[in-house]
Amino acid sequence: MTSSGGTAWTRRGVLAAGAAGLVTSCRSESPGASPSAGPTTTPTTTPVPTPPTWARLARSVEGRLLLPREPAYDVARLLQNPRYDDQRPLAVLTVASARDVATAIGFARQRGLPVAIRSGGHSYPGWSGGGSPRALVLDCRALSTVDLAADGTATIGAGATLAPVYDTLGSRDRAIAGGSCATVGVAGLTLGGGVGVLTRGLGLTCDAVTAMEVVTADGRIRRVTADDDPDLFWALRGGGGGHLGVVTSFEMRTSAAPDVGSAFLQWPLSAAPEVLPAWQAWAPGADPRLWSTIKALGGTEHPDGPVLLVSATWTGPANAFAAQLAGLLDHVPAPGVRVDHRRAYRDAMRAYGGDDSTREAFGATSHVAYDPLPDAGIAALVGQVEDAAATGLLEAGISIDALGGRVRDLAPDATAFVHREALATVQYTATYTHGPPATADDYVRGFRSTMSPWWGRHAYVNYADAAIEDPSSAYFGANAPRLRSVRETYDPDRFFTQLQDY
Repeated sequence: MTSSGGTAWTRRGVLAAGAAGLVTSCRSESPGASPSAGPTTTPTTTPVPTPPTWARLARSVEGRLLLPREPAYDVARLLQNPRYDDQRPLAVLTVASARDVATAIGFARQRGLPVAIRSGGHSYPGWSGGGSPRALVLDCRALSTVDLAADGTATIGAGATLAPVYDTLGSRDRAIAGGSCATVGVAGLTLGGGVGVLTRGLGLTCDAVTAMEVVTADGRIRRVTADDDPDLFWALRGGGGGHLGVVTSFEMRTSAAPDVGSAFLQWPLSAAPEVLPAWQAWAPGADPRLWSTIKALGGTEHPDGPVLLVSATWTGPANAFAAQLAGLLDHVPAPGVRVDHRRAYRDAMRAYGGDDSTREAFGATSHVAYDPLPDAGIAALVGQVEDAAATGLLEAGISIDALGGRVRDLAPDATAFVHREALATVQYTATYTHGPPATADDYVRGFRSTMSPWWGRHAYVNYADAAIEDPSSAYFGANAPRLRSVRETYDPDRFFTQLQDY
């Protein structure tokens, strides 16, 4: 695969330019990453059930219960980010059904145990690992079936990851909008809203949901729709996971699978003062069938200097893509690298997902941008990316993913996802192979702080960060009071807990 100028374009480079939102979770090192990459688990006073007590739970469920003394536990407890490899939950229950979840909730409530809920294992702060406080992990990854009805409705298990979802639907010429990382679980993605390469054309992932199977804190298994438990249905579409119950499956509307045109463009970071203003004026307001992300990345992976990358994805007619790109390219220097593709939906999503077999330590945080950056903001952004070279981080920088299009079809209070009128979601990321995670965390949080004069305090719950101040307001804005009200109705005892709560 080469650029128009003959320059080699590696798979890593294509993914860096083309992947949305959760791309850093897909980058990786081997599963044996040193535990020194993560924080030490804080001891807690969580009661630990005796072996006979655990045995009673094991006999009461269809799934598999793994305790620390069992060899398989050390694989089952791992998250996607190896910085959390030292987390040691009380136990990991791989649930086989909603009934298993209900049984486990009853068991935990009776014994005063916290639970951690896992879908794909991509929780940025590591909260699905059950390490601090030590918890019983309800691992939903076995709930991974994907079925498609004749009317185009997909029933998707909460533990299904995006690669098989796209593969199954695409094989029958159907599509949903979602992220680009192959190993992300559909539940975490959807419950926080769900941003990805077809977002502007099809809406957020949560916008396609018509029903959910949910186990609430009282142990009830509910089928939640706009008519049945409507407040809970509202809250679970964008209110984030882990607060209101355990979703075990989703019913979603699908769309006809489009052919996907893509263009990957690269400049040196020095082009940012010209490219960023043009991108901001173009991408969020373009034809809804066009989605784009812009990334500025530095670090040791870029020995020749930081780079600026743009990915554009087009689902309209093939012969109209060039005119769409002209809205950007006519106003910027010619990119030094360009790669173009036209693929079927299934093949395009497979290409975006890349290799899902590896893991890499990273830190991340976010903004949600409502306003374009002025010249001073762009200069500040460039300075932060240039500073990455001195940190020793593998790759560090910023990704800005365009919103607009069909995201704005719904009002900000139509679902719990409040940021309908925003221009873009913003992700700050830093990957590393050695050293303390504080280096990555300090970098991304410092970057966010630097950009806050222009982008304020808004953040995206799917890129959760324990350091976000007033997270309820940052993630949910004016929807936060209603979310708290729903919480009081469905979990008045606050059985489900996160370190950031409503």
